[in-house]
Amino acid sequence: MATPSGTSKIPRHVALIMDGNGRWARSRKMLRAMGHREGIESVREIVRVAGEVGVGFITLYAFSVENWQRPAAEVATLMRFLEMFLKGEIPELNKNNVRLRAIGRLSDLPKRVRDQLDRSIEATSQNTGVTLILALSYGARVEIVEAVRALAAEAKSGLVDPARIDEKAISAHLYTHEYPDPDLLIRTSGEMRLSNFLLWQLSYTEIYVTKTLWPDFRRTEFLAALDDYAGRQRRFGKV
Repeated sequence: MATPSGTSKIPRHVALIMDGNGRWARSRKMLRAMGHREGIESVREIVRVAGEVGVGFITLYAFSVENWQRPAAEVATLMRFLEMFLKGEIPELNKNNVRLRAIGRLSDLPKRVRDQLDRSIEATSQNTGVTLILALSYGARVEIVEAVRALAAEAKSGLVDPARIDEKAISAHLYTHEYPDPDLLIRTSGEMRLSNFLLWQLSYTEIYVTKTLWPDFRRTEFLAALDDYAGRQRRFGKV
């Protein structure tokens, strides 16, 4: 089994911005949908490798709140692929001891997709290996706004003293309150931006950008990212 050279520094939590599906398809004169379909194979392989090397959490930026503004036909295709993935992937997730979870405005999802998401989460809930977190209808600014609203409501009702609201209080009201902050963020396709993804949680995360398009991002590319991470020294603002 191939593992990164810095095995003592495997990140506990890896977040991924899976970019480049459309460009991958366009470069092959295919429909964009084919890029999304091929990208699912990358998801499978990355999750398998994560389990092999000891990554505890994988968060995938699967669908943003802004993605709803894409052409209706593309959104419908993405939702269909998502439903198929959630249903068809249960045996693979259970085989690899992967626990599925999700964050975001999940109520925005079509009912069929949301129902299947709930079934898939339940079907994998007893697994103890990698936790695979899908960010669906997710936006970091929306997440922070909702956390602030919840804290404001608690303060108004007298449940919390506004003067005692700190970083821990805000973190406890985010979608990700059950999970550690990411140690490593990987963005494929070479774009140099965060795209409204985990803005609070990524404050001290190491960032790795590759020009590889997501459908081509497989074992070798993932291990290269982990090797790069293993060679870094994380200071968290200290000397």
